[in-house]
Amino acid sequence: MPKPKHNPKVDAYAEKAEDFAKPIFAHLRALIHATCPEVVEEVKWGNPHFDYKGHMMCIFAAYTAHCSFTFYKDALMGDARLKANDSVPAAKRFMGKLTSAADLPPDQELKSWIKEAMALNEQGLKLPARKSSTPKEVGMPAEFSEKLQINPGVKSIFDSKSASFQKEYKLWIGEAKTAATRDKRIEEALSWIAEGKGRFWKYAK
Repeated sequence: MPKPKHNPKVDAYAEKAEDFAKPIFAHLRALIHATCPEVVEEVKWGNPHFDYKGHMMCIFAAYTAHCSFTFYKDALMGDARLKANDSVPAAKRFMGKLTSAADLPPDQELKSWIKEAMALNEQGLKLPARKSSTPKEVGMPAEFSEKLQINPGVKSIFDSKSASFQKEYKLWIGEAKTAATRDKRIEEALSWIAEGKGRFWKYAK
């Protein structure tokens, strides 16, 4: 049997995880590789992802007191517990609050779900499009507009960018709960935009 292809970035993530989380992750990781030898490990949005056939398959996350393990296309899977994940808060999801390996379902059950998730990717099935809860048009926060006016170089870059690029910044600044948070976000936004960076540049691969 070929040796599993471990991503050094995922190794580093596992090493930094809390002690209780290490055996949970090690068990799941070994099971995924044994069931799906072609799986590709990636770190996306700070957490280990297991991809197959070019698409996400399952995700692990370790926190200070619990871990979570989810299937990306769980809404399309047969088990009612997995299907329900999409409609409940993360910590209340099935396998959303693991504290030891004993909290995991039996290996045979996990293997069958991994195989089901593999089949979904092999068939190219995609999750239904989510209905956006945010309005299509996002207003320009007045304070942000004022700062752009007195920074014409930054404004020129901002105006040259796509509507989605602009929307991400307007939404982020507009959602600030306090004036202090808003001002901090505006200063960060001006700095990032000056470098041509989008709102989520830190998470880009």
